[in-house]
Amino acid sequence: MREYLGQIGHIGVIIAFVSAIASTLSYGISIRKTSLNQANANDWQLFGRRLFYVHSIGIITVVLALFTIIFNHYFEYHYAWDNTSLSLPLGYAISCFWQDQEGSFLLWMFWNVIVGNILIKTSREWESPVLLVFAGIQLFLSSMILGVVFFTDFKIGSSPFLLLKEARPDFPVFMSQPNFIPTDGLGLNPLLQNYWMVIHPPTLFLGFSLTQVPFAFVIGGLIVGKYKEWLKPALAWSLVAAVVLGTGIIMGAIWAYETLNFGGYWNWDPVENAVYVPWIVLVASTHTMLLSRKSNTALKISIILVISQLILILYSTFLTRSGILGNTSVHSFTDLGLSGQLLIYLLTFVFLAVGLCIWRWKKIPSDAAEISGYSREFWVLLGATALCLAAFQIIIPTSYPAINKIGELFKQNWDLATPANQVKFYTQWQMWFFVGITVLTGIGQYFWWKKINATNVWKQFANPILITLFAAAILITFLKINNWQYIIVLTASLFSLVANLGIIFNVFKGNYKLTGGAFTHIGLAFMILGILFSSGYEKIISQNYMGYKVFDDEKDNNENIVLWMNRPHQMNDLALSYKGQFVDVRNVPKLVKKDLITPLEGINAVAKADIKVGDKVYFKKGDSLKFEHENTYYEVEYTDASGNKFTLFPRFQENERMGKVFSPDIKKNWNKDIYTHVTYPAVKDEEKQWTPTKEFTVAMKDTFFVNDYVAILQSVKPIKTVDGIELGVADAAIEAEVRILDKENEVVMNPKFIIKDKMVGRITETNNQLGVKMQLRNIDPKTGLFTFAVNQSQREYIVMKAIEKPHINLLWFGTLLIIIGFCLSAIRRFKALRAES
Repeated sequence: MREYLGQIGHIGVIIAFVSAIASTLSYGISIRKTSLNQANANDWQLFGRRLFYVHSIGIITVVLALFTIIFNHYFEYHYAWDNTSLSLPLGYAISCFWQDQEGSFLLWMFWNVIVGNILIKTSREWESPVLLVFAGIQLFLSSMILGVVFFTDFKIGSSPFLLLKEARPDFPVFMSQPNFIPTDGLGLNPLLQNYWMVIHPPTLFLGFSLTQVPFAFVIGGLIVGKYKEWLKPALAWSLVAAVVLGTGIIMGAIWAYETLNFGGYWNWDPVENAVYVPWIVLVASTHTMLLSRKSNTALKISIILVISQLILILYSTFLTRSGILGNTSVHSFTDLGLSGQLLIYLLTFVFLAVGLCIWRWKKIPSDAAEISGYSREFWVLLGATALCLAAFQIIIPTSYPAINKIGELFKQNWDLATPANQVKFYTQWQMWFFVGITVLTGIGQYFWWKKINATNVWKQFANPILITLFAAAILITFLKINNWQYIIVLTASLFSLVANLGIIFNVFKGNYKLTGGAFTHIGLAFMILGILFSSGYEKIISQNYMGYKVFDDEKDNNENIVLWMNRPHQMNDLALSYKGQFVDVRNVPKLVKKDLITPLEGINAVAKADIKVGDKVYFKKGDSLKFEHENTYYEVEYTDASGNKFTLFPRFQENERMGKVFSPDIKKNWNKDIYTHVTYPAVKDEEKQWTPTKEFTVAMKDTFFVNDYVAILQSVKPIKTVDGIELGVADAAIEAEVRILDKENEVVMNPKFIIKDKMVGRITETNNQLGVKMQLRNIDPKTGLFTFAVNQSQREYIVMKAIEKPHINLLWFGTLLIIIGFCLSAIRRFKALRAES
């Protein structure tokens, strides 16, 4: 038992929690003494800083302790047993850290420590007010992993360092073996066994941490009475937060596209929405903050939006971790009994922020002058309003489960139902919001960078409008777009492209430092175009014309085809052929045919033949090896009308704990993706139903009928070796060669007959392509006749769905441009901040 690791972890949590409290108080006292001009204010700030360093050491200690437990498979700890296993590849072991709530809270705290220490070094006169907020947030987060119980029922936090016997005392084994340690764990959720899930959660939580920085500057500014000075540093950090959080969201979309089988990249799942909404509000706040630096017009709005985006982050945390979304989202965590604690966490910062705003509201400067429709302020505020309305439309239906819970507290049965078809519901609203936002990105840029008034407005916009209409007319005609909604979306996106490109070439004239906003807006336009074409014009190419009915739903039957093994199937201008099952053998760079290995227990197997890639042999026949036993890949070969071929390997994963997961494989072309996933896997050998045995007695070269196939006994010859059996001098073995003629090709089966130690043995040959199992049962040397025993089953097949998604690369290209644009803007703001400090 390695209980010392858990004890170190517990001590680290306690140190982190206590030092966060002390650091918060010290920074608070420093602010108070500074306001009173007392001499020892700096001493309290220094004390708070040192306590935050202690807190940082505590958090890093906890992280290292938990990683040690996970990577070394110390299954006496519940966290390791619940999340990892011996068969899990080392590359995915890191994902186990944040699979459960405690680890994800710890990941958030770790990033807060990194960001907090950077702020200590860079924030100068803002250190006390900003770190006051950061230390306060860390106080609440560290309480989430405290794992302390008072009075048997009152629980604060959930510890990741509980021993299995502490977390699951009801396991019967602990009655007889108190020190029992499992030999293996339950394993990682199959959906998390993806390289994107190694980098997506850390990026997302870094984004969460960075969104706290502008919030801390706002709260700090309200506390110390600096109502506008906070804008300069907060804007730079907001842009970085927008980059990182947006990148994390996009990573999640790519992960969903490559791993899940709903055929898209965004499913409007409540957990997806809960992260996406704060990002929209964050983007809106960066625009109003730009205005606020030049005038007081949007200062109060900026304060509200910066506060709102952090409150929405905390609210999304409450939604996803309280268990409220358990029945509406596949991503939500189960309730660990922390719902009340999470609610206190959320409400504390809501009341703190609202209270400070009310206290300081009248002192916050504002412009009394009315905003002109020809001013930059009007159009930027209009765009920010559209973003906020889009966020509002998403968050309200997403919150229906939480609203229903509130109703239950007041004995009201509101029974608000989340949308049955969430993709259709949210898309039909968000499409129009973003049509408007896309148009505003073009108009706003012109008003921001050009002097426009009532006399020259049409002159300024004449060229981009005419170019847009001309380009739209060509594309509508050439691409045969006849849906009026798609025409509007296309035209709006083209206008944004034309207008922002015009700003880059006519206003900036090569000054790339100023192009961040234009790049971001161009990226948005490309994203909208990518969504339009990939979703609006996607085509189901796996149309079932054969009449096979595998599913109860008629639509599913129409959109899924049955592929028999090695029997080509024509699908419009593509010919498909299912070639067989493959597995991922460790240390082999390519997938390996499943027929080449003999699976043993768990991840262990033995090579039936040499396993090689090219000329390099990785395992020789008879070698032991390890493979990812939960994953089966199905080779599907595509051949187009010109004879060009490509191969896809959609995956089926079966996990005893998590169930069945189907993941797609994608052929990526410059103009379209072919998205393929299995919807019904091949039947396992042990689950096949075989017919009663039939016997055929034939002579050499005789023909007999096996089901609908013609079989010919081609030859019978002696052999010297048999896999897995040592033959002595007095032993003998023969191998029959039976040719079976299928419609498209010929299959050869080789059943074997062995005499070893005067005992008869028979090795059955199975061919899944034909669904035939054959055994050489008897040999009559007098008559020269051979008796074969044959069983038959359904020939092997899979059911699969294939979707063509045109021009989806416009979406990914657009997201890249958005990231580049935000990065350029952030770099520019940080350089300006450094130059002025």
